Amino acid sequence: MFTLSTFVVGSMIGAGVFSLPATFAASTGVAGALISWAIAGSGMLMLALVFHRLAIRRPDLDAGIFSYAKAGFGNYVGFFAAFGYWASACVGNVFYWVFITSTLGSVFPELGEGDTVLAVAVSSVGIWLFFLLIRRGVRQAAALNRIVTVAKVLPIVVFVVLCLTVFDPAVFAANWGGDDTTGLGEQIRATMLVTVFVFIGIEGASVNSRHARQRSDVGRATVLGFLSVLAVFASVTIVSYGILPREELATLRQPSMGGVLEQAVGGWGAVFVGAALIIAVLGAYLAWTLMAAEVLLSAARAGDLPAFLRRTNRNDTPIGALTLSSVLAQVMLFVVLFAQNAFDAALELTSALALIPFFLSAAYAVKLALQDGNSRRTRDLVIAAAATLYTAYLLWAAGLTYLLLCLVIIVPGTILFAIGRREQRARVFTPAEAVLFAVAAAGAIVAVVLIAVGAITV
Repeated sequence: MFTLSTFVVGSMIGAGVFSLPATFAASTGVAGALISWAIAGSGMLMLALVFHRLAIRRPDLDAGIFSYAKAGFGNYVGFFAAFGYWASACVGNVFYWVFITSTLGSVFPELGEGDTVLAVAVSSVGIWLFFLLIRRGVRQAAALNRIVTVAKVLPIVVFVVLCLTVFDPAVFAANWGGDDTTGLGEQIRATMLVTVFVFIGIEGASVNSRHARQRSDVGRATVLGFLSVLAVFASVTIVSYGILPREELATLRQPSMGGVLEQAVGGWGAVFVGAALIIAVLGAYLAWTLMAAEVLLSAARAGDLPAFLRRTNRNDTPIGALTLSSVLAQVMLFVVLFAQNAFDAALELTSALALIPFFLSAAYAVKLALQDGNSRRTRDLVIAAAATLYTAYLLWAAGLTYLLLCLVIIVPGTILFAIGRREQRARVFTPAEAVLFAVAAAGAIVAVVLIAVGAITV
């Protein structure tokens, strides 16, 4: 259970936590931040409980979000969830490399904000070094992830403690309100995709459940990991409001935790945070690369992706899926060179892609609860409905732009779905799935047109 918990904690605590002070301050004050974390914490707790119940209720579904979407809504919807989640992991991994090189950019100006040619070259080397590490074995990588998870949580706890020693109640009180030009509701909405990004990884135990000794450990690890991380994220955000005025927090260079600690304890604080960030992000990259490969492997074994993605080596590493994941990350790194704001674009696109499988998993839990006749039906239904409503709200908060960009990534992947189905000598689409594909394809075409005319910029 501890190893599964470190997958949850390790995948959630990555680059996002180090950007929280400035990101939140740019959108809202203390009041909005408290409400945002209350909403996000409650909603994500419902989702964690959904994964907990599904792990117990359907122990035969050992591929997490992909298998839940497939069991509930059919093959193509299952593919949609799997491919969207995989793409989210790969885009998120690109975000990690941008964050690392941006952090090093304060020492080596040639790296810029993580979007220079040198930064992309350094990141590319990192991608393929991790590829070589992970192909040596999933269990060895999981053991390394346990060590790295502990190593990256401790510096964040130290950050919170040090900030509390110089916490200024007057500054905190002055930061209570947010931007006067926007209402509290709009401020909260603006922070929602940030909370989604930092909570992506809550499904880490479910995705890796085929390695679990006991199915009950999957649900327990999910809830335990989530509660631990929620406490860390909320603490980092709130204590920062007691160190600097909100206007100054909002303009800090990322990682903004470094600027906060530098103000609190001096120049060494920024160096400390920078070192902690690199450890945290490399650990998160490891966990996410493992999860991305696992999802593709599961979909391929179910016959919804080509056979080459089912291939594992003697160390139980899904080598075909790992290779494709590394290739997509490499391609997305080149896109960074042309992005207007690589940091924000990668963060928000990662969040939007992950919301689709989250919503489908919660909706399947509702369907399962309605079919149950046991005494837990009402409680399970309430939890599943709350998680479904929360993820639906987040999809609305993401906005149409990022949902259309998601389709640009997922729809071309349907080619792999068609190949996988043909290899199984099965029909590619049912009539309902054909309609879904047509609607998704139309959305992708609209997005491409809007990008071409400059109505959508990345």
